[in-house]
Amino acid sequence: MDSLKFAKTVVFVIWCLVGVSNGEVHKVGDIAGWTTIGHVDYTEWARNRTFRLGDQIVFEYNPDFHNVMQVTHAEYRACNASSPISTFTTGNDTITINNPGHHFYVCGVTGHCQSGQKVDINVPINAAVTTAPPPSAVSSPVPSITNSSSFAARQVNATVRKLFGWAALQLLLAFCFRG
Repeated sequence: MDSLKFAKTVVFVIWCLVGVSNGEVHKVGDIAGWTTIGHVDYTEWARNRTFRLGDQIVFEYNPDFHNVMQVTHAEYRACNASSPISTFTTGNDTITINNPGHHFYVCGVTGHCQSGQKVDINVPINAAVTTAPPPSAVSSPVPSITNSSSFAARQVNATVRKLFGWAALQLLLAFCFRG
């Protein structure tokens, strides 16, 4: 009977950890999104973030005027989107980063990459999967809300899953180690 209890405990712990190992969500260009309007500096945007495996990169844009193409480093530097690795055209594209290294994206519309609509998402080789921090008694400031309800909903959903996972893990540990 003890082995059955142990197996159930292991399964429950793994289930809890899956809930807290979701990556962060990064909206490219923040409020501006993926655009040529407003002269968004995507190089600076990426430089100010830490990307990890499992993170989601969200491109929000008007699909009548833009697209997203994943390209090689050489194509990125030359603003050449003639042979993309992947092409995204929905206007609300979410890409999960599953491997370390540089991930290069450009807008394939003529002249847009040359105008700066390109981004290099760099995930260091030693970057771990993002996990939620342990809960603390001190409340965190409320995150700022962007103008995108779908983006905000994904962030809230990920936060709720992480908090639920940590709460469930704490309950499990309290149950397993009670005297």
